Amino acid sequence: MAELWFVGLGLGSERDLSGRAREVLERTPVILAEEYTSLLAPGSLDRLSGELGRPIQRLSREELESERPVLEALARSPRVALLVVGDPFAATTHTALRVAAERAGHAWRYLPNASILTAAASFLGLMHYRFGRTVSIPFPAPGFAPTSFLDGLRENRARGLHTLVLLDLRPTGPAFLTAGEAIGILRARDAPRTALPPGAELAVVARIGTDTPAAWYGLPERLVGIDFGPPLHALVVPGGELHEVEAAAVARFRPV
Repeated sequence: MAELWFVGLGLGSERDLSGRAREVLERTPVILAEEYTSLLAPGSLDRLSGELGRPIQRLSREELESERPVLEALARSPRVALLVVGDPFAATTHTALRVAAERAGHAWRYLPNASILTAAASFLGLMHYRFGRTVSIPFPAPGFAPTSFLDGLRENRARGLHTLVLLDLRPTGPAFLTAGEAIGILRARDAPRTALPPGAELAVVARIGTDTPAAWYGLPERLVGIDFGPPLHALVVPGGELHEVEAAAVARFRPV
């Protein structure tokens, strides 16, 4: 029986790796990493590989979802680590891999880290328990204009819950959907204006967990023309009236 360690990398760079995680990695012969769900600062994995004195094998989305490279590594080595940007079990794929490892007779261990699922709310000052289902906006493409994220926004708003909106990325590009593009997509596809009613405000967060985090809060027509700087970006759409403490917290993020 081998051990599969799911290791959270956090949101910024290799510097966000916990001390305990570094101790584990120093004793782990096989280290794998995926960056399709999110990305660290450029060069982070290369620097970490140099510090540990061993290679880090990058897995594509297809390789990870097939589960084969991880299970094969577990068959060869008594300990394997999978590095995941953010927190390991924020993505369903990683939980499925955990179950697959168990079925193959292996043990798993979990080293958590910061995730955008909580960090965006914390940076803005919004109450975590007021968030509903997270949604994602994919890159637009000819003949491909999904609106399922609008259903999530409407459902959350009907319950008075905030929505974290994640934006698509293509790590191999790399290419990133910007907050400005996402706001444009949201407004264009929400023709009835029910997901984001007239007068409703939203927030943009950028580079949370790095040395240059930033946020903006206001009407979408005011925010859409702003240069939000380098990725990664995300949106937060409030579920209605803010609590007085939330309103005071986001006030500092209103554009001048």
